[in-house]
Amino acid sequence: MAFSNPVFTALPDPGRRQMLRLGGAALAGGMLPGLAAGEAETPVRGGTLVAIAHPEPSTLATHINGANPISLVTSKIYDRLFTEGNDYELLPRLALSVDTSKDGLDWTIRLRKGVRWHDGHPFDSGDVKFSIDKIWPIYHSNVTNVIEKVTAPDAHTIVLRLKQKWPILIRHLGVSAGQILPQHLYEGTDIITNPYNNKPVGTGPFRFKEWQRGSHIVLERNPDYYMPGLPHLDRIVWKVINDSASRAAALETGAAHYAARNPVTFSDAARLRQRPDLVIDTKQYEPNSYWLEFNLRDPVIGKLAVRQAIAHAIDRAALVKTVWGGYGAPLDAPVPSGVAEYFTKDVPKYPFDPKRAEQLLDQAGFPRKAGGWRFKLTHDFIPFGDDYRRTGEYVRQALRRVGIDASLGGKDLSTWTRDVFTNRNFQVISTWGGWTRDPQNSLDIRFGARGDKRGVPWYKVSGYTNKEIDALLEPTRSGADPALRKTNYKRIQQIVQAELPVLPLLEVYFFSVLGKRVRNVDELPYQTRNNFANVWLAKA
Repeated sequence: MAFSNPVFTALPDPGRRQMLRLGGAALAGGMLPGLAAGEAETPVRGGTLVAIAHPEPSTLATHINGANPISLVTSKIYDRLFTEGNDYELLPRLALSVDTSKDGLDWTIRLRKGVRWHDGHPFDSGDVKFSIDKIWPIYHSNVTNVIEKVTAPDAHTIVLRLKQKWPILIRHLGVSAGQILPQHLYEGTDIITNPYNNKPVGTGPFRFKEWQRGSHIVLERNPDYYMPGLPHLDRIVWKVINDSASRAAALETGAAHYAARNPVTFSDAARLRQRPDLVIDTKQYEPNSYWLEFNLRDPVIGKLAVRQAIAHAIDRAALVKTVWGGYGAPLDAPVPSGVAEYFTKDVPKYPFDPKRAEQLLDQAGFPRKAGGWRFKLTHDFIPFGDDYRRTGEYVRQALRRVGIDASLGGKDLSTWTRDVFTNRNFQVISTWGGWTRDPQNSLDIRFGARGDKRGVPWYKVSGYTNKEIDALLEPTRSGADPALRKTNYKRIQQIVQAELPVLPLLEVYFFSVLGKRVRNVDELPYQTRNNFANVWLAKA
């Protein structure tokens, strides 16, 4: 069944023509990519979507902390310049078009007219220039490092002058680009402590209404949204429900309509799948990987043989089956198979082999002592819910079997974030991250010199440096030589797997649970980052 989508068709003709040039033939035929053929269903106007927030966001400032629980909410408040379509073409949001000069160094972005911030202030090129100059370097330095100058020749035009040809920039103007923040509320302030970080003012389809910590976040329909007829919903209420059993009950009783990223246990998911009024939805999630990251500054974990032993001690296939309920696959490489163009199996591997793990620990100078223990180790798992705690427990038991006296940290999210990304106060963490189809930024921030940003969440924390990796990443950044990218990315993965600053554990196949009345949450890629302008509730 197809659902009508005014997001593209509402554009003026010149905007549609330009986006057709950007997206190629993918939009030909009068239907947005990814929409099935058939009768179009008429959207129902109004209603409240009750969604579940888990864990509760620590802030509503995605420009400071890009964690998924945060962007799940803020992506409905802030619109970006473009978003990414189902065939990787750009779809217009705050911007309508992009043109490049013949030498590829000047990129002209035409902005949409008549857009207002939620406080009524006009949106214009000053906001975009301010955001690129001041906000994007915090979290998107991979983009800003290649920009020589940003100019705003008029209120609705931005020109990016690049230091070098960088054709891959077209991808970064979509889902992976930084947010556009209101210059009039942020300029001249401390961006980190600005009060609007937690009462955001955006240009998106929903306005921030209130946040009662520990209870709920309320977003209300933006009546002045620039796309005619959107959004369909009157409001979105994000209920904070920390317990998985309570989340399952809320979905089962209809008290909640939507919850993302494995909101219930896998046994509950199997049960809920049988209900005629609920859907287990795995569509439109980006490739995701889950890994251990080691603090190489630690005198024990800093030894390669210890990290190799840990790798051999963990049965990743059993982890996927017993802890993740089959919603994943064992992973032996830094780049997951979902990034098919750059995935490789030609890397050092560490098959499950507890005997080999014990040999390596002996050779590293850590024999079993009285009581059978070799050394103590604390595993600080990411506190995003039950799946992550169970993964931590699984790893703990695996390490204890080879004589490592492992314990779980069990910190709250704020403490974990501060200790890991600012204080570097940990031995081993387990965490996860999503990938776009272009792995350059992920490789940069997880293994390259550009990832050395103390205090910035989700950048590397291992302390790992490798000059060969830095040299391999530099010429691939522009995207001008696709063949070189494949060669260099493969070599980077081989080096990383040999030196093990991180240990890939599994690819995660996330699922959402939603009521069958809910429409269009999986309309476009990166389900949880969609702005939900076109989401609606069918009549009961």
